[in-house]
Amino acid sequence: MNDLRLSRVLALTLGGLLCAATATAQNPLIRDQFTADPTARVFEGRIYIYPSHDVPVIPGKCRDKWFCMQDYHVFSSENLIDWKDHGVIVKQQDVQWADPDRYSMWAPDAVFKDGKYYFYFPATAKEAGAGFRIGVATADKPYGPFTLEPTAIDGVKGIDPSVLIDKDGTSYIYYSLNKIFVAKLKPNMRELDSEPLVIANLPTKGLLEGPFVFERNGVYYLTYPHVENKTERIEYAIGKSPMGPFQPKGVIMDESESGCWTNHHSIVEYQGQWYIFYHDKDLSPGFDKNRSIRADRLFFNADGTIQKVIPTLRGVGVAQATSTLQIDRYSAKSPAGIAVTFLNEADTFAGWKVSFDGPESWVRFDQVSFAKKPALRRVEARLRAPAGGQIEIRDGSVDGPVISRIDTKGAADWQIVSAKVGKVPSGVRNLVLTQRRSGRIELDWIRFESSRP
Repeated sequence: MNDLRLSRVLALTLGGLLCAATATAQNPLIRDQFTADPTARVFEGRIYIYPSHDVPVIPGKCRDKWFCMQDYHVFSSENLIDWKDHGVIVKQQDVQWADPDRYSMWAPDAVFKDGKYYFYFPATAKEAGAGFRIGVATADKPYGPFTLEPTAIDGVKGIDPSVLIDKDGTSYIYYSLNKIFVAKLKPNMRELDSEPLVIANLPTKGLLEGPFVFERNGVYYLTYPHVENKTERIEYAIGKSPMGPFQPKGVIMDESESGCWTNHHSIVEYQGQWYIFYHDKDLSPGFDKNRSIRADRLFFNADGTIQKVIPTLRGVGVAQATSTLQIDRYSAKSPAGIAVTFLNEADTFAGWKVSFDGPESWVRFDQVSFAKKPALRRVEARLRAPAGGQIEIRDGSVDGPVISRIDTKGAADWQIVSAKVGKVPSGVRNLVLTQRRSGRIELDWIRFESSRP
């Protein structure tokens, strides 16, 4: 990793991001830092994500070519597009029972009960041979400030906590350590109310970790990453009670095409739609210990089984036509002539570009909201096209009504060009951008404008 990129990431992480920031994104959701292991929860009418936080290896502090994780942020969104970073909520040096030199603050969880928010997280304990323990922090708001408990949960040794509060108010904690365990929690949410039990009937070969449990229509879903072949895929089992027995049912998400060794997820319903939050290595394709969180829609069959999720670049959320539409995060593309690469290989946080390089090559960008008023009069695009060419924007399909034709005007270097728009659709639409005329065109984004006649 070059010095510029390392300095940027360390400034973000070590500085703590004391001021909340807002980022607009598709997949990955967060673009200014590495994030992984996302637990998504609905609190106060918003989606809150509690991920772990990868940072580049800090020389002399972290194990080389391994995970380096020293704190936790929390992010929230109302529309699943614009994400607010509420800053750091827990740091390893503040955890009394944790070893401050291990940088192993892995996958967390958060729940709300009886007026309090409870944040659960794993870390390596100070005591020799104690291994991973799970700690608790509490707050009055989902974004904190959080107050750390002075000790870890007695009787729990493992990682990746997931907490389920059942319909009758009973709470359960699930965690992993080569196997997956479950135990009841006392009403105070800080102590066990039963001995941990190993959940039976799960795979016995290959890495098994990262449980996330939820209930739907009286069915309890135990979901988990499992290495069946070379990397983790997301599988699930179902049962009739929080402690099982559970029966394996299949795969929710196959191994990542990128070859990312881990995947870790959560599943939540928000505004009538179910979503899966997970991670890949979008911003660090050469090093899968610096990961980035994603989200996609999830659907159930009539019998309650889960349909397999195919990861997308577009992700979730309805984008406003007047926002910056990152077309490289497309929903679909033509069989040939389309490529996505980083804008700057030395700084992957700068994002991507999509290249059109073939007759009638196209991409589709779904879920764009057009309001009836004010009228949209122009569209802007940031692009580069030394040989000239034209990008045509259509409504719905490659043969749909033409919205605009953007003449690249032989833009030898990156610049913003604009074009008039014709009949503007209303409502939520899918856009198809097609290359017309020959000549390679590199496109960063488009944005519809209403301010100019």
